[in-house]
Amino acid sequence: MGPIEFEELPEQALLLVDSAPIIYFLESHPRLAPRFKPLFEAHGLGRLRFAVTPITVAEVLIGPLQAGDEALARRYRAMLEQWQFVALDVDIAESAARLRASLRLKLADAIQAASALAINATALVTYDRDFSRVHWLPIIS
Repeated sequence: MGPIEFEELPEQALLLVDSAPIIYFLESHPRLAPRFKPLFEAHGLGRLRFAVTPITVAEVLIGPLQAGDEALARRYRAMLEQWQFVALDVDIAESAARLRASLRLKLADAIQAASALAINATALVTYDRDFSRVHWLPIIS
């Protein structure tokens, strides 16, 4: 399916959000935060729903934890806990294995794509170019 535009999303669309867009937004990346800001604003207004995986939670928390900022890590976690959490189960693991075998995705990417499939996500929000091989999943990047 390939990339889609933010404006094409239906009301209450469920988006699986990869780690990088969240980090760019939270850390106000000068070039990349503005790219994802409309999605976060739409989510804040209740127009979109977000989902995250254990991969995303772990990657988003790395920066604050490496900096020794436990308070920031708790704030990030509290925000992520408000979104739908997609637990890694055996079905998602098998789906990820199949994606790795057929598309040669990295394990983390395969888990993200398999999780999006498992929750029937409208799209995956990412800045990772490796997802271009996943043709059945609309991508917002």
